[in-house]
Amino acid sequence: MAHQARAFNDAPRRTAAAPRQAAGEAFGRLINLSGRRRFTSQRVVLYAVLASQGRDGAMATARDALATFRDAHRALLEGELSPSAVGGELQQAYFGDDRADERICAFIELAQKTLDAVGASSRSAPELLEALVESATPLLGPLNQLTQIYEDLARQQAAAAKKQLTAVMGDIETIAKHARIVSFNAQVVAARAGQSGREFAVVSGEFTQITGKLDGLVREAVRSAVA
Repeated sequence: MAHQARAFNDAPRRTAAAPRQAAGEAFGRLINLSGRRRFTSQRVVLYAVLASQGRDGAMATARDALATFRDAHRALLEGELSPSAVGGELQQAYFGDDRADERICAFIELAQKTLDAVGASSRSAPELLEALVESATPLLGPLNQLTQIYEDLARQQAAAAKKQLTAVMGDIETIAKHARIVSFNAQVVAARAGQSGREFAVVSGEFTQITGKLDGLVREAVRSAVA
């Protein structure tokens, strides 16, 4: 019975905060990726220009920035929190009238062509570079919008998690209240039974410990919610 009480105490402690923490971390990664995508879009253009001027290391930096931009975009379109999975405003921003995905992919393609042309000293390089520079500022609009959507979703998730935690805390408090009543009644019955009620008293004692641990879980959940 004591072993069962310890198991009861440990399991909720491990599992109660885990989903909320995991979801929060997932949205944090999305915000980070979206911000990285926004930053590297400008970095690609800057170092493409520097590469066209023959600046040492600029071409390698531009290609690295483009790879980072492409990888961040791909990561944001995949996984459990992809636009198709989340739906709503996020999916609309990527694939609706704003066509953010289409515009981002067009930028990636243009940047790749520009860097290849600059690296090969192609006659088309100046024209491509000019087009890339002109595309950079308009692209910031959808990139900023997408980052804002991810931040809004993170706040909504945090609010929903807090509301769910409050409901769970209420359930635990109700269970603990009834458990304390049952435990008290069991102690009374055990005392009246005398010697024959000793084993029953042990069970009642363990039950009392469990109710105390339930109260501890509620207090811990309250601290987590505030934090």
